[in-house]
Amino acid sequence: MQALWIVFDDIAGKGIDFSIILKFLWYMCLFVTPQALPISVLLSSIMTMGNLGENYELAAIKSSGISFYRFLRPLTLTVSLISLANFFLINYTYPYASLKQKNLLLNIKKTQPTMALIEGSFNDEIPGWSIKFSKKYGPDNNLLKDVMIIDTKGNKEDQTVITAKTGKITTEEGSKYMTLILNDGYYFQDHTSSKKRKKNRDKMPSSMAKFEKYTVNIDISDLTSHNLEEEKYKHHYTMKNMVQLQQSSDSLKVSYDTYLDSKFVSMKSSINTSRLIITEIKKEINNDILSNFGIENKYSILTQALNDVDNKLSNVKSYKEYFKRRRKNLNNHDYQYHFILTSSLSCLLLFFVGASLGSIIRKGGFGMPMIVAIIIYVAYFFTNTFGKNLAEESSITALVGGWLGTLLMAPLAIFFTIRASKDMGFVNFDVILNLFKKLFNRFKKRNE
Repeated sequence: MQALWIVFDDIAGKGIDFSIILKFLWYMCLFVTPQALPISVLLSSIMTMGNLGENYELAAIKSSGISFYRFLRPLTLTVSLISLANFFLINYTYPYASLKQKNLLLNIKKTQPTMALIEGSFNDEIPGWSIKFSKKYGPDNNLLKDVMIIDTKGNKEDQTVITAKTGKITTEEGSKYMTLILNDGYYFQDHTSSKKRKKNRDKMPSSMAKFEKYTVNIDISDLTSHNLEEEKYKHHYTMKNMVQLQQSSDSLKVSYDTYLDSKFVSMKSSINTSRLIITEIKKEINNDILSNFGIENKYSILTQALNDVDNKLSNVKSYKEYFKRRRKNLNNHDYQYHFILTSSLSCLLLFFVGASLGSIIRKGGFGMPMIVAIIIYVAYFFTNTFGKNLAEESSITALVGGWLGTLLMAPLAIFFTIRASKDMGFVNFDVILNLFKKLFNRFKKRNE
Protein backbone atom coordinates (compact mmCIF):
# COMPACT_ATOMS: atom_id res chain seq x y z
CA MET A 1 0.00 0.00 0.00
CA GLN A 2 2.89 2.35 0.71
CA ALA A 3 4.29 1.68 -2.76
CA LEU A 4 0.85 2.35 -4.25
CA TRP A 5 0.57 5.74 -2.52
CA ILE A 6 4.07 6.71 -3.66
CA VAL A 7 3.15 6.19 -7.33
CA PHE A 8 -0.46 7.33 -6.96
CA ASP A 9 0.17 10.59 -8.84
CA ASP A 10 1.52 8.63 -11.82
CA ILE A 11 -1.46 6.26 -11.92
CA ALA A 12 -4.42 8.48 -11.01
CA GLY A 13 -6.44 10.06 -13.81
CA LYS A 14 -5.09 7.84 -16.61
CA GLY A 15 -8.00 5.40 -16.91
CA ILE A 16 -6.03 2.43 -15.56
CA ASP A 17 -8.12 -0.71 -14.97
CA PHE A 18 -8.43 -1.98 -11.43
CA SER A 19 -6.97 -5.31 -12.58
CA ILE A 20 -3.76 -3.53 -13.60
CA ILE A 21 -3.50 -1.95 -10.13
CA LEU A 22 -3.98 -5.40 -8.54
CA LYS A 23 -1.20 -6.78 -10.74
CA PHE A 24 1.04 -3.92 -9.69
CA LEU A 25 0.38 -4.73 -6.03
CA TRP A 26 1.02 -8.44 -6.68
CA TYR A 27 4.39 -7.71 -8.26
CA MET A 28 5.19 -5.37 -5.39
CA CYS A 29 4.36 -8.15 -2.90
CA LEU A 30 6.78 -10.47 -4.69
CA PHE A 31 9.31 -7.64 -4.72
CA VAL A 32 9.20 -6.96 -0.95
CA THR A 33 8.76 -10.55 0.31
CA PRO A 34 12.52 -11.37 0.31
CA GLN A 35 13.11 -8.12 2.22
CA ALA A 36 10.30 -8.85 4.70
CA LEU A 37 11.52 -12.35 5.62
CA PRO A 38 14.48 -11.17 7.77
CA ILE A 39 12.35 -8.92 10.00
CA SER A 40 9.73 -11.69 10.20
CA VAL A 41 12.35 -14.13 11.48
CA LEU A 42 13.70 -11.51 13.91
CA LEU A 43 10.28 -10.67 15.34
CA SER A 44 9.07 -14.27 15.59
CA SER A 45 12.28 -15.43 17.28
CA ILE A 46 12.14 -12.64 19.87
CA MET A 47 8.45 -13.29 20.62
CA THR A 48 8.87 -17.09 20.79
CA MET A 49 11.93 -17.09 23.02
CA GLY A 50 10.45 -14.26 25.08
CA ASN A 51 7.30 -16.31 25.74
CA LEU A 52 9.38 -19.35 26.72
CA GLY A 53 11.47 -17.22 29.08
CA GLU A 54 8.46 -15.44 30.57
CA ASN A 55 6.75 -18.76 31.38
CA TYR A 56 9.99 -20.24 32.81
CA GLU A 57 10.02 -22.94 30.12
CA LEU A 58 13.58 -22.06 29.15
CA ALA A 59 14.63 -22.49 32.78
CA ALA A 60 12.97 -25.92 32.85
CA ILE A 61 14.70 -26.94 29.62
CA LYS A 62 18.11 -25.88 30.92
CA SER A 63 17.53 -27.57 34.30
CA SER A 64 16.87 -30.85 32.47
CA GLY A 65 20.41 -30.72 31.10
CA ILE A 66 19.70 -29.33 27.64
CA SER A 67 22.02 -26.42 26.83
CA PHE A 68 20.93 -23.27 25.05
CA TYR A 69 22.96 -24.18 21.96
CA ARG A 70 21.44 -27.67 21.78
CA PHE A 71 17.96 -26.19 22.15
CA LEU A 72 18.64 -23.88 19.18
CA ARG A 73 19.78 -26.68 16.83
CA PRO A 74 16.39 -27.56 15.27
CA LEU A 75 15.46 -23.87 15.10
CA THR A 76 18.79 -23.09 13.45
CA LEU A 77 18.16 -25.84 10.89
CA THR A 78 14.69 -24.44 10.18
CA VAL A 79 15.94 -20.88 9.77
CA SER A 80 18.79 -22.15 7.55
CA LEU A 81 16.16 -23.61 5.23
CA ILE A 82 14.31 -20.27 5.31
CA SER A 83 17.57 -18.49 4.42
CA LEU A 84 18.10 -20.89 1.53
CA ALA A 85 14.54 -20.26 0.34
CA ASN A 86 15.12 -16.52 0.67
CA PHE A 87 18.21 -16.85 -1.52
CA PHE A 88 16.17 -18.39 -4.33
CA LEU A 89 13.47 -15.76 -3.83
CA ILE A 90 15.84 -12.82 -4.02
CA ASN A 91 17.96 -14.34 -6.80
CA TYR A 92 15.06 -15.31 -9.07
CA THR A 93 11.67 -14.03 -7.86
CA TYR A 94 12.98 -10.58 -6.89
CA PRO A 95 14.45 -9.83 -10.39
CA TYR A 96 11.27 -11.14 -12.05
CA ALA A 97 9.04 -8.97 -9.83
CA SER A 98 11.31 -5.97 -10.38
CA LEU A 99 11.14 -6.47 -14.15
CA LYS A 100 7.34 -6.72 -14.17
CA GLN A 101 6.68 -3.95 -11.65
CA LYS A 102 9.09 -1.39 -13.12
CA ASN A 103 7.95 -1.97 -16.70
CA LEU A 104 4.30 -1.79 -15.70
CA LEU A 105 4.86 1.48 -13.83
CA LEU A 106 6.92 3.03 -16.64
CA ASN A 107 4.33 2.04 -19.25
CA ILE A 108 1.62 3.65 -17.13
CA LYS A 109 3.67 6.82 -16.69
CA LYS A 110 4.49 7.03 -20.37
CA THR A 111 0.89 7.22 -21.43
CA GLN A 112 1.76 10.92 -20.97
CA PRO A 113 5.47 11.30 -21.92
CA THR A 114 5.83 14.68 -20.22
CA MET A 115 4.96 13.13 -16.88
CA ALA A 116 7.65 10.47 -17.32
CA LEU A 117 10.50 12.99 -17.14
CA ILE A 118 11.85 13.55 -13.64
CA GLU A 119 13.77 16.68 -12.70
CA GLY A 120 17.26 16.56 -11.22
CA SER A 121 18.40 13.30 -12.83
CA PHE A 122 19.10 11.80 -16.25
CA ASN A 123 16.00 10.34 -17.92
CA ASP A 124 16.94 7.34 -20.08
CA GLU A 125 13.45 5.93 -20.62
CA ILE A 126 13.19 7.45 -24.12
CA PRO A 127 15.24 5.22 -26.48
CA GLY A 128 18.25 7.00 -28.01
CA TRP A 129 18.17 10.00 -25.68
CA SER A 130 19.30 10.95 -22.20
CA ILE A 131 17.60 14.10 -20.89
CA LYS A 132 18.32 16.05 -17.71
CA PHE A 133 16.95 19.34 -16.34
CA SER A 134 17.03 21.06 -12.97
CA LYS A 135 13.36 22.09 -12.79
CA LYS A 136 10.02 21.40 -14.45
CA TYR A 137 7.33 24.06 -14.03
CA GLY A 138 4.50 25.96 -15.72
CA PRO A 139 0.69 25.51 -15.83
CA ASP A 140 1.06 22.33 -17.91
CA ASN A 141 4.29 21.28 -16.18
CA ASN A 142 6.06 21.34 -19.55
CA LEU A 143 8.58 24.18 -19.06
CA LEU A 144 12.16 23.16 -18.31
CA LYS A 145 15.15 24.93 -16.77
CA ASP A 146 18.89 24.14 -17.27
CA VAL A 147 18.39 21.45 -19.89
CA MET A 148 21.00 18.93 -21.03
CA ILE A 149 20.33 16.43 -23.84
CA ILE A 150 22.72 13.63 -24.84
CA ASP A 151 22.22 11.75 -28.09
CA THR A 152 22.85 8.04 -27.37
CA LYS A 153 21.68 6.56 -30.68
CA GLY A 154 23.80 4.04 -32.60
CA ASN A 155 27.51 4.69 -33.09
CA LYS A 156 27.15 8.35 -32.11
CA GLU A 157 26.73 7.51 -28.44
CA ASP A 158 27.85 10.39 -26.19
CA GLN A 159 29.23 12.36 -29.15
CA THR A 160 26.46 14.99 -29.24
CA VAL A 161 25.60 17.12 -26.22
CA ILE A 162 23.04 19.94 -26.25
CA THR A 163 22.65 22.36 -23.34
CA ALA A 164 20.14 25.19 -22.91
CA LYS A 165 19.05 27.58 -20.17
CA THR A 166 15.33 26.97 -20.76
CA GLY A 167 13.15 24.64 -22.78
CA LYS A 168 9.57 23.70 -23.52
CA ILE A 169 7.93 20.34 -24.25
CA THR A 170 5.13 20.24 -26.81
CA THR A 171 3.34 17.10 -27.95
CA GLU A 172 0.34 17.12 -30.26
CA GLU A 173 -2.37 14.56 -29.62
CA GLY A 174 -1.86 11.49 -31.78
CA SER A 175 1.64 12.53 -32.85
CA LYS A 176 4.53 10.10 -32.56
CA TYR A 177 6.98 12.92 -31.82
CA MET A 178 7.70 14.90 -28.67
CA THR A 179 9.13 18.32 -29.54
CA LEU A 180 11.62 20.12 -27.28
CA ILE A 181 12.04 23.83 -28.01
CA LEU A 182 15.34 24.96 -26.45
CA ASN A 183 16.42 28.55 -25.81
CA ASP A 184 19.85 30.15 -25.29
CA GLY A 185 22.20 27.20 -25.43
CA TYR A 186 25.08 25.35 -27.06
CA TYR A 187 25.37 22.41 -29.44
CA PHE A 188 28.55 20.33 -29.01
CA GLN A 189 29.66 17.36 -31.12
CA ASP A 190 32.73 15.18 -30.64
CA HIS A 191 34.30 13.87 -33.87
CA THR A 192 37.07 11.69 -32.41
CA SER A 193 34.93 8.54 -32.63
CA SER A 194 33.65 9.24 -36.14
CA LYS A 195 34.63 7.35 -39.28
CA LYS A 196 36.68 10.23 -40.63
CA ARG A 197 40.37 9.84 -41.23
CA LYS A 198 42.61 10.44 -38.24
CA LYS A 199 44.27 13.38 -40.00
CA ASN A 200 40.89 15.10 -40.46
CA ARG A 201 39.84 14.28 -36.90
CA ASP A 202 43.02 15.86 -35.54
CA LYS A 203 42.27 19.04 -37.48
CA MET A 204 38.77 19.27 -36.02
CA PRO A 205 38.34 16.93 -32.99
CA SER A 206 35.07 18.63 -32.03
CA SER A 207 32.65 21.32 -33.12
CA MET A 208 30.47 23.72 -31.14
CA ALA A 209 27.71 26.20 -31.99
CA LYS A 210 25.71 28.67 -29.96
CA PHE A 211 21.99 29.05 -30.63
CA GLU A 212 19.19 31.31 -29.49
CA LYS A 213 16.50 28.76 -30.34
CA TYR A 214 16.82 25.09 -31.27
CA THR A 215 14.15 22.45 -31.85
CA VAL A 216 14.63 18.74 -31.15
CA ASN A 217 12.04 16.21 -32.35
CA ILE A 218 12.11 12.97 -30.39
CA ASP A 219 10.38 9.85 -31.65
CA ILE A 220 8.11 8.50 -28.89
CA SER A 221 6.21 5.97 -30.99
CA ASP A 222 7.69 3.18 -28.85
CA LEU A 223 6.19 4.81 -25.76
CA THR A 224 2.62 5.01 -26.97
CA SER A 225 1.94 1.28 -26.89
CA HIS A 226 -1.38 0.38 -25.28
CA ASN A 227 0.07 -2.86 -23.92
CA LEU A 228 0.87 -1.77 -20.36
CA GLU A 229 2.57 -5.07 -19.57
CA GLU A 230 5.04 -4.87 -22.44
CA GLU A 231 8.60 -5.50 -21.25
CA LYS A 232 10.92 -2.97 -22.88
CA TYR A 233 13.41 -2.38 -20.08
CA LYS A 234 15.40 -5.39 -18.96
CA HIS A 235 18.81 -4.02 -18.03
CA HIS A 236 18.26 -2.50 -14.57
CA TYR A 237 20.50 -4.07 -11.96
CA THR A 238 17.54 -5.15 -9.78
CA MET A 239 16.24 -7.23 -12.72
CA LYS A 240 19.25 -9.55 -12.81
CA ASN A 241 20.33 -12.62 -10.87
CA MET A 242 23.86 -13.21 -9.65
CA VAL A 243 25.12 -14.78 -12.88
CA GLN A 244 23.69 -11.95 -14.99
CA LEU A 245 25.07 -9.34 -12.59
CA GLN A 246 28.56 -10.83 -12.85
CA GLN A 247 28.42 -10.84 -16.65
CA SER A 248 27.02 -7.30 -16.82
CA SER A 249 29.61 -6.01 -14.36
CA ASP A 250 32.49 -7.41 -16.43
CA SER A 251 31.20 -5.85 -19.66
CA LEU A 252 30.42 -2.52 -17.94
CA LYS A 253 33.97 -2.31 -16.56
CA VAL A 254 35.46 -2.78 -20.02
CA SER A 255 33.04 -0.23 -21.51
CA TYR A 256 33.71 2.28 -18.73
CA ASP A 257 37.51 2.06 -19.13
CA THR A 258 37.21 2.42 -22.91
CA TYR A 259 34.96 5.44 -22.50
CA LEU A 260 37.41 7.16 -20.14
CA ASP A 261 40.32 6.55 -22.53
CA SER A 262 38.40 7.93 -25.54
CA LYS A 263 37.34 11.10 -23.70
CA PHE A 264 40.88 11.64 -22.43
CA VAL A 265 42.23 11.42 -25.99
CA SER A 266 39.48 13.77 -27.21
CA MET A 267 40.18 16.45 -24.59
CA LYS A 268 43.95 16.14 -25.05
CA SER A 269 43.60 16.52 -28.83
CA SER A 270 41.35 19.57 -28.40
CA ILE A 271 43.84 21.25 -26.04
CA ASN A 272 46.79 20.55 -28.35
CA THR A 273 44.89 21.96 -31.34
CA SER A 274 44.09 25.15 -29.42
CA ARG A 275 47.76 25.56 -28.46
CA LEU A 276 48.87 25.21 -32.10
CA ILE A 277 46.36 27.81 -33.25
CA ILE A 278 47.48 30.29 -30.57
CA THR A 279 51.15 29.71 -31.46
CA GLU A 280 50.50 30.40 -35.15
CA ILE A 281 48.55 33.57 -34.33
CA LYS A 282 51.41 34.88 -32.17
CA LYS A 283 53.81 34.45 -35.06
CA GLU A 284 51.65 36.63 -37.31
CA ILE A 285 50.75 39.49 -34.97
CA ASN A 286 52.10 41.36 -31.95
CA ASN A 287 52.37 39.70 -28.55
CA ASP A 288 49.64 42.00 -27.25
CA ILE A 289 46.91 40.50 -29.44
CA LEU A 290 44.12 42.90 -28.40
CA SER A 291 46.19 45.95 -29.38
CA ASN A 292 45.72 44.93 -33.02
CA PHE A 293 41.95 45.60 -32.86
CA GLY A 294 39.56 48.44 -32.20
CA ILE A 295 37.38 48.85 -29.09
CA GLU A 296 34.30 47.17 -30.60
CA ASN A 297 36.33 44.26 -31.91
CA LYS A 298 38.09 43.91 -28.56
CA TYR A 299 34.73 43.63 -26.82
CA SER A 300 33.54 41.08 -29.38
CA ILE A 301 36.71 38.99 -29.04
CA LEU A 302 36.58 39.00 -25.24
CA THR A 303 32.89 38.09 -25.25
CA GLN A 304 33.50 35.21 -27.64
CA ALA A 305 36.47 34.02 -25.60
CA LEU A 306 34.37 34.13 -22.42
CA ASN A 307 31.61 32.15 -24.13
CA ASP A 308 34.13 29.59 -25.37
CA VAL A 309 35.53 29.15 -21.85
CA ASP A 310 32.03 28.81 -20.38
CA ASN A 311 31.17 26.25 -23.02
CA LYS A 312 34.32 24.24 -22.34
CA LEU A 313 33.57 24.29 -18.61
CA SER A 314 30.00 23.21 -19.32
CA ASN A 315 31.23 20.33 -21.46
CA VAL A 316 33.69 19.24 -18.78
CA LYS A 317 30.88 19.39 -16.22
CA SER A 318 28.58 17.34 -18.45
CA TYR A 319 31.33 14.76 -18.98
CA LYS A 320 31.89 14.63 -15.23
CA GLU A 321 28.18 14.03 -14.58
CA TYR A 322 28.05 11.34 -17.22
CA PHE A 323 31.20 9.65 -15.88
CA LYS A 324 29.60 9.69 -12.45
CA ARG A 325 26.36 8.20 -13.76
CA ARG A 326 28.15 5.35 -15.56
CA ARG A 327 30.28 4.65 -12.51
CA LYS A 328 27.13 4.54 -10.35
CA ASN A 329 25.58 1.98 -12.66
CA LEU A 330 28.68 -0.18 -12.42
CA ASN A 331 28.81 0.18 -8.62
CA ASN A 332 25.12 -0.72 -8.31
CA HIS A 333 25.67 -3.94 -10.27
CA ASP A 334 28.55 -4.91 -7.98
CA TYR A 335 26.57 -3.97 -4.85
CA GLN A 336 23.49 -5.94 -5.95
CA TYR A 337 25.62 -9.06 -6.27
CA HIS A 338 26.62 -8.84 -2.60
CA PHE A 339 23.13 -7.67 -1.57
CA ILE A 340 21.67 -11.01 -2.73
CA LEU A 341 24.12 -12.90 -0.52
CA THR A 342 23.74 -10.71 2.56
CA SER A 343 19.93 -10.60 2.33
CA SER A 344 19.83 -14.39 2.34
CA LEU A 345 22.27 -14.62 5.25
CA SER A 346 20.40 -11.92 7.19
CA CYS A 347 17.59 -14.37 8.10
CA LEU A 348 20.05 -16.61 9.96
CA LEU A 349 21.95 -13.68 11.44
CA LEU A 350 18.86 -11.89 12.77
CA PHE A 351 17.52 -15.19 14.12
CA PHE A 352 20.48 -15.48 16.51
CA VAL A 353 20.06 -11.84 17.52
CA GLY A 354 16.32 -12.29 18.11
CA ALA A 355 16.48 -15.68 19.84
CA SER A 356 19.20 -14.59 22.25
CA LEU A 357 17.51 -11.26 23.01
CA GLY A 358 14.17 -12.99 23.56
CA SER A 359 15.69 -15.34 26.13
CA ILE A 360 17.43 -12.41 27.84
CA ILE A 361 14.42 -10.04 27.90
CA ARG A 362 11.97 -12.84 28.85
CA LYS A 363 8.97 -10.94 27.59
CA GLY A 364 6.53 -12.27 24.99
CA GLY A 365 3.68 -10.75 23.03
CA PHE A 366 3.70 -7.57 20.98
CA GLY A 367 5.07 -5.20 23.64
CA MET A 368 8.77 -5.06 24.41
CA PRO A 369 9.75 -7.69 21.75
CA MET A 370 8.11 -5.61 19.01
CA ILE A 371 9.95 -2.45 20.08
CA VAL A 372 13.31 -4.20 20.31
CA ALA A 373 12.82 -5.96 16.96
CA ILE A 374 11.93 -2.71 15.19
CA ILE A 375 14.93 -0.88 16.67
CA ILE A 376 17.32 -3.66 15.63
CA TYR A 377 15.91 -3.97 12.13
CA VAL A 378 15.88 -0.20 11.58
CA ALA A 379 19.56 -0.07 12.59
CA TYR A 380 20.32 -2.98 10.24
CA PHE A 381 18.29 -1.48 7.39
CA PHE A 382 19.83 2.00 7.64
CA THR A 383 23.34 0.54 7.91
CA ASN A 384 22.71 -1.36 4.66
CA THR A 385 21.29 1.78 3.04
CA PHE A 386 24.27 3.81 4.24
CA GLY A 387 26.63 1.19 2.82
CA LYS A 388 24.77 1.18 -0.50
CA ASN A 389 24.96 4.98 -0.80
CA LEU A 390 28.69 5.00 -0.02
CA ALA A 391 29.36 2.18 -2.47
CA GLU A 392 27.27 3.90 -5.15
CA GLU A 393 29.38 7.06 -4.82
CA SER A 394 32.63 5.02 -4.86
CA SER A 395 33.45 6.15 -1.30
CA ILE A 396 33.88 2.50 -0.32
CA THR A 397 34.02 -0.71 -2.33
CA ALA A 398 30.86 -2.58 -3.27
CA LEU A 399 32.10 -5.52 -1.17
CA VAL A 400 32.29 -3.42 2.02
CA GLY A 401 29.04 -1.59 1.24
CA GLY A 402 27.14 -4.81 0.62
CA TRP A 403 28.37 -6.46 3.83
CA LEU A 404 28.33 -3.40 6.11
CA GLY A 405 25.02 -4.32 7.81
CA THR A 406 26.22 -7.89 8.32
CA LEU A 407 29.49 -6.65 9.83
CA LEU A 408 27.42 -4.63 12.31
CA MET A 409 25.02 -7.43 13.26
CA ALA A 410 27.48 -10.35 13.41
CA PRO A 411 29.29 -9.14 16.60
CA LEU A 412 25.92 -8.38 18.23
CA ALA A 413 24.61 -11.85 17.36
CA ILE A 414 27.72 -13.48 18.87
CA PHE A 415 27.63 -11.24 21.96
CA PHE A 416 23.92 -11.75 22.70
CA THR A 417 24.09 -15.50 22.06
CA ILE A 418 26.98 -15.91 24.53
CA ARG A 419 25.14 -13.88 27.19
CA ALA A 420 21.94 -15.87 26.65
CA SER A 421 23.78 -19.19 26.95
CA LYS A 422 25.28 -18.07 30.30
CA ASP A 423 21.95 -16.65 31.62
CA MET A 424 23.42 -13.16 31.74
CA GLY A 425 21.09 -10.16 31.50
CA PHE A 426 20.90 -7.71 28.66
CA VAL A 427 22.41 -4.89 30.72
CA ASN A 428 23.48 -5.10 34.34
CA PHE A 429 21.55 -2.15 35.70
CA ASP A 430 22.74 -2.78 39.28
CA VAL A 431 26.30 -1.84 38.29
CA ILE A 432 25.11 1.44 36.75
CA LEU A 433 22.85 2.24 39.72
CA ASN A 434 25.61 1.46 42.25
CA LEU A 435 27.96 3.80 40.36
CA PHE A 436 25.48 6.67 40.59
CA LYS A 437 24.81 5.87 44.27
CA LYS A 438 28.51 6.09 45.08
CA LEU A 439 28.86 9.42 43.28
CA PHE A 440 25.77 10.76 45.07
CA ASN A 441 27.09 9.67 48.48
CA ARG A 442 30.45 11.37 47.82
CA PHE A 443 28.80 14.69 46.98
CA LYS A 444 26.55 14.32 50.01
CA LYS A 445 29.54 13.79 52.33
CA ARG A 446 31.35 16.82 50.90
CA ASN A 447 28.33 19.04 51.47
CA GLU A 448 28.07 17.86 55.07
